[in-house]
Amino acid sequence: MLAIINAHILTITHGEIENGTILVENGKILQVGADIVVPDTADILDVQGAYVMPGLIDAHTAIGLKEEGMRWEGDDRNENTRSPIMPHLSALDGFSPEDEAIYDAMEHGITTVLSAPGTANVIGGQAAVFKMQERATADDLYQGVVGMQAALGQDPKGSWRNLKKMPSTRMGTAFILREALSKAKDYQEKVARGQANPDKMPERDLQSEALAKVISGEMPLYVHAHRADDMMTALRIAEEFGVRLVLTTATEAHKLAKTIKQADMPVILGPISAARMSVETAGRTIRTPALLHDAGVKFALTTNHPETPLLTLTMQAGLAVRGGLCPEEALKAITLYPAEILGLADRIGSIEAGKDADLAVWDGHPLKVRSTVLATLVQGELVFELDGDCCDAEYCDCH
Repeated sequence: MLAIINAHILTITHGEIENGTILVENGKILQVGADIVVPDTADILDVQGAYVMPGLIDAHTAIGLKEEGMRWEGDDRNENTRSPIMPHLSALDGFSPEDEAIYDAMEHGITTVLSAPGTANVIGGQAAVFKMQERATADDLYQGVVGMQAALGQDPKGSWRNLKKMPSTRMGTAFILREALSKAKDYQEKVARGQANPDKMPERDLQSEALAKVISGEMPLYVHAHRADDMMTALRIAEEFGVRLVLTTATEAHKLAKTIKQADMPVILGPISAARMSVETAGRTIRTPALLHDAGVKFALTTNHPETPLLTLTMQAGLAVRGGLCPEEALKAITLYPAEILGLADRIGSIEAGKDADLAVWDGHPLKVRSTVLATLVQGELVFELDGDCCDAEYCDCH
């Protein structure tokens, strides 16, 4: 058993606890509070007043699929050589546990990430969740598939236009997505008939088999889109096929805040610090999180690593505060809300008894840019501990 004592605990769901204690056993949070009796047999981690919060969650990255410092040999995001429809591909099969970004995650308090195939295809493949620990294989970090990655707008359009193949327009992209979903729905119906009568069982179709999980509601469709018109196309198609939709990147989501709320669909937003590098990102504003919150839309903030480095996740939240979002909601957008969107809120996202002991210890409030992670724990295991002084004392007044 581990007892983390003298902690300023940001529980996320039940306020702040001064001089609090967290008991951890078998990788789970056993108790949390201000008046907890610590067993004599417990190992003690005295954080001396430091902030302890749930491990951060980045709900949309390419960690393990686009390795830090690598060129083509470390880029396994997009299989765009045969077809723009690739639902049968899985992030697990391309994930490298040697990606340096995993170590960055541990150093900066990020304990869970979603790693998704790229957006060069209309359907890129299955996005999966991974814990950020040093392990031998991707399977050791793997937490399961949570969604199907799709894309609208400039990415698939530009990718296949260059190859002189469809889609080269937004109309073509929407058609290809509809066609794939329709084919999966037909396949699902044929399989149901085949289960009742084996003579009618169709030949196995791995693409439709994977997409059938979207049609049945077993997994949501994660649609990358910058512009409001592309997001409206995603909403329209989701309604047509009755699928669960998660909008990702969603640069212009503030323009559709009321519509998104009415559709009851969550957003994985960002990075809001990105430059306006194209027509598609011209509407980028740090006010989007506050506008979504005002409309009642559930959203998570992301770095979309490697678009921006993982260490900027708390900075994305800080910029959201600068844009009008309250600090409490900003913290939820990098902990509780991504956990809920990923379907993992029963395990991660807040400091509560029964949840995974994924914790980040900070020397100051996490939204302050000068705050440093002192330690990171994943399922009760210390995966990072700051070694030595935070910086050169000659240039720093924090000593």
